Amino acid sequence: MTVKLFLRLARNLEKIVRSYGATPATIGLFDGKVHIGLDDNQLERIANDFDSIKVSRRDIPYCLINKFVGGTTVAATMYLADAVGIRVFATGGLGGVHRGVMESFDISADLLELATTPVAVVCAGVKSILDVPKTLEYLESNSVEVIVYGKTINFPGFFTAETIWKAHTYTQSLEEIADIINCSRDMGLPSATVIACPIPAEHEAEGKLINEAIEAALMESREVGVDSKNVTPFLMKRVNELTGGASAKTSTFLMSFLNIR
Repeated sequence: MTVKLFLRLARNLEKIVRSYGATPATIGLFDGKVHIGLDDNQLERIANDFDSIKVSRRDIPYCLINKFVGGTTVAATMYLADAVGIRVFATGGLGGVHRGVMESFDISADLLELATTPVAVVCAGVKSILDVPKTLEYLESNSVEVIVYGKTINFPGFFTAETIWKAHTYTQSLEEIADIINCSRDMGLPSATVIACPIPAEHEAEGKLINEAIEAALMESREVGVDSKNVTPFLMKRVNELTGGASAKTSTFLMSFLNIR
């Protein structure tokens, strides 16, 4: 994603949140501090720092001590949001169990955080490069509530509205989702609530093309031996190249759509 596109997306997402009467709180790490809620100058600084690093929960101290610029994963965002009392945040796709996990044992730290941090996460499903059924099994085993906000119980496939795999439940009622989140909090349950929102049908057309590109990129990643920490950035970049920018365009739409939801 270009700097210009990143800034346009970030500003648009915050504008959408404000239009619904909520306060946006974009999270970033720089100058040895955690910043929760960024002004426009700070957004520009992050966008223009080409040495910024990917920060999961374990990386927060390392990033702060070295005063690096860091962008947070779902795991780190959940941890920091919970620390300051933010109960809901939106992301594109969750991390999860990687394909070929029996050989690599590559499981995203996002899943452990979802099992231990009571924040509601709005998303479009699991990143399409991952093993969706194993990810859903992991979430079920760790008592993470997974709700589809839509018309069917089929879990969304990020770039496609449905997969063949099922969530725990589904509803078209935001009030019901809010009640579930509040009840979970009141009971002191330690796990997250995942709210998966299917991509609208009119934006699903390129999903098959993107999924074909994902399969090709996965094969390439195995051939060149990309390590587990870098496999997601590698795949996302390669898929965008193979689709002529279609995957980034669809991902950008999804982020705006999820903030509206």
